[in-house]
Amino acid sequence: MDGMTTYFMVATIAAHRLMELVDVGFRLPADSLRLPSRAFVRIGIVLMLLLSSIPAARSQGVDPSDIAYGAELYRQKGNCQACHGWAGDGRKMDNQMPDGSNLRETTLDRQNLIVTIKCGRPGREMPAFDRLAYSDGRCFGLKQADLRARQLQMPDPPATLLQSEIETLVDFLIAKVIGKGPMNHAKCIEYWGSDVDICRDFPN
Repeated sequence: MDGMTTYFMVATIAAHRLMELVDVGFRLPADSLRLPSRAFVRIGIVLMLLLSSIPAARSQGVDPSDIAYGAELYRQKGNCQACHGWAGDGRKMDNQMPDGSNLRETTLDRQNLIVTIKCGRPGREMPAFDRLAYSDGRCFGLKQADLRARQLQMPDPPATLLQSEIETLVDFLIAKVIGKGPMNHAKCIEYWGSDVDICRDFPN
């Protein structure tokens, strides 16, 4: 068991214990509370800080080889760059493909990114990369018949992705693309890992 797995286990157990304590406190009669109201406020703050630290800890704990594989999925198997651009800024690589959103400015969190890649956007130009996306209601409770009845069309993906591949792709996006702002020379070097030719198109 690695350190990150241990962190998640401890954080989850602690969060549950704190929620149980708060729940018990609010169910007790006012005159039987052993903790002053300020203590519950402190518990709530600790709980929020604990839960908010989990996504950041995951991002920091992702193995570099997984980031590299996520980049490969983005550029090759998923061919995300065809619509979103190599930098994820919406400057598509293929003019025949739909216009992709600017991922460098998106506010989607990790879970919503996973759902968007897995299930696509019915009625829009984002395909679903889960092979069984609309076969059993796993995506928004909809099946193919529901999409047809609502006249919601979706393009086919270049390839389908496993759940693990989707999560690895999202880890790459969070590490290198999401919320990073406009591309510049320094960010380009960080993105590619070296000062490749394409980075020279950006000012220092």
